[in-house]
This record gives sequence, structure tokens and C-alpha cells, in this order.
Amino acid sequence: MTTKKRRDFIAERVISDGEISFAELAEELDVSEMTIRRDVNLLEEEGLVRKVVGGAIALIGTSSEPSFEARAAQAATGKAHMAAAVVSLLRPHETVILDSGSTVLAVARAIRGRGLGLTVVTPSLLVAVELADDEGTTVLLTGGEVRPGELSLIGDEAESTFALYNCDAYVMGIAGVDARRGITEYHRQEAGVKKAAMRSSARVIVVADAAKLGRVHLAHVAEFEQVTAFVTDGSPHHEAVRAARDAGVQLVHVEPTTPKADSPEGATR
Repeated sequence: MTTKKRRDFIAERVISDGEISFAELAEELDVSEMTIRRDVNLLEEEGLVRKVVGGAIALIGTSSEPSFEARAAQAATGKAHMAAAVVSLLRPHETVILDSGSTVLAVARAIRGRGLGLTVVTPSLLVAVELADDEGTTVLLTGGEVRPGELSLIGDEAESTFALYNCDAYVMGIAGVDARRGITEYHRQEAGVKKAAMRSSARVIVVADAAKLGRVHLAHVAEFEQVTAFVTDGSPHHEAVRAARDAGVQLVHVEPTTPKADSPEGATR
């Protein structure tokens, strides 16, 4: 990773997350905190971020939910690798709930052509379209109000649909996974749909990339004890990952695809 690419990555992370620590960036990019501080100093001079004690905050953008398009574009290769790991946890002919969101859409794409013979229940119009013509896959779409941008279905009708079915597994995408606050989501009604899906499923598979670890958002969804498996490309040593392991959650670690750098010049290894 070149110095410019590393700084672009840092700027994108700070803008999308709202804030981030030097230590977290240093671990993720495998460089020293001093290198990160120098990068942030230059980004601050460019008016992109503001340096604070221990990290940086965004000057443009907000910490509110990024657009679906932005999330889908971010770390697309990593999401594909995590999606493949999720599909390996599914069994032929199961009834599976696939959540809304860009990460679970990647799971739907990984299911295509696998011949698993799944019945898929989903509140996502995008997931439904992705699998509608997949041979051997049956798609059941929930009712509810269409959420603009996300193209997910929310509200009482969406939640009540899940009470009609006994499902084997629920693949949940999520906005935040924190050691103390558990699993959280930006949007209250999205959180309500997730809770309803959990109640109808024998297994709950949470999939979240490294950027979601340590994040806490408005709506609480679940505690780790309610989760069966957690698929992530985050560090196995992150406190949120350790908390999940301590709660008895099956951890599936996917190697991160972010290029590593070990010097200010961004030499690869």
C-alpha cells in the first residue's frame, strides 16, 4: 500500500465512522502509531479530518448511517470472503433468513449456483431479486414498508411475517459489535425486524467486518449469548471478538484483505 493509498484509506474510514483511534488504525494497517499520526497531521492540513486526543474525527460527513451504495463499495472483496465463510455454515435444504444490507447481499451472491436448495426468507428487495432465478432456491419476501435507499422492508408487517415460519438459521448484518453494549443498529425499525427474525431462527449467524467492531449505535439488537456464530475479518484479539468468544459464540475468522504496510513509505509484505 502506497503512502497516498494509506492516507486515502484513513480519510475514508474517519469520514464513514465519524471517529477512529490511532491505535485501531495502526493495528489495521500494520504500521506504527507515529506513522498514523503523521498521516492524520497531513489530512488535518487538507481539511479532511480533525486530530483529537488518541485519534481523529471527521470534519465532513457524519457518524450517521452511510448510504447503501457507500457501504456496498467499501471493502467489497473482504465482504465476498466473509460471505463465502457464512455460506459454509449453511446446510442443504435449510430455511434461512437473509437480512438486508450490503454484507448479507454479498452472502446472497455467494449462495447463487451452489445448489443448496435453500428456502430464503428476506426483508431485502435486493436479496430477493438476487436469488429469484437461482435454480433450486425458493424466495419468500416479507411484507412491510419499503425503506428508501436500503430497499429493505420494515415495520409491523415485516416483523409479523417471521412469526409464520420456523427457520433454521438467520444471517444478520449489523452496524455495531461492542464488548459491553453487544450488537447494535442505527435504525430502530431495522432493529425491530432483526429481533423478530432472531425469534424465528434456531441459529443466529452474525457477519460484520472489522470496521463494525467497537462501534455502538442507537438501537440495541442482541447480546452475544443470543448469537450462534460470528463471522468477521476483524482481529481475533479485539475486545469485542474476545467478548463473543467468552459468551460461547462460534468464531469464524476470515483473513482481512486490506493490504498491509510496514513503513511510512507503504512497503508491502
